[in-house]
Amino acid sequence: MTHAALKAQEEQERQRELERLRKELQEAEEELEDVLRELEDKPEFGLGVGSPRLYEWEMNLARRDQLKEKIASLKEAIERLEKGRYGICENCGKPIEPERLELFPETTLCATCARELSQRHRR
Repeated sequence: MTHAALKAQEEQERQRELERLRKELQEAEEELEDVLRELEDKPEFGLGVGSPRLYEWEMNLARRDQLKEKIASLKEAIERLEKGRYGICENCGKPIEPERLELFPETTLCATCARELSQRHRR
């Protein structure tokens, strides 16, 4: 394969990944809109008074926070991809495994560095 053909193939792969990340970002933003609509209707609660929907409302609060974090991470991943830094481990500088990026597109660590970091936090 020629250098030009290899570059063209890399660019196609980059464009596919960019499209995938943008689609995932759009889906997360749409889900966040749904959750925010659900949160507009806060159930009544107080001493001796409470709605069973309060539990669902609190779960939506947690989901809202998770989605906001995911959206921010996806936006950062898109920025890294546009700058040519996507898929490179921030810790060791080696490529992040494609399978890992498929599952966690916003990740900034390869599996080895993520595992080491997780083990350090457990101690």
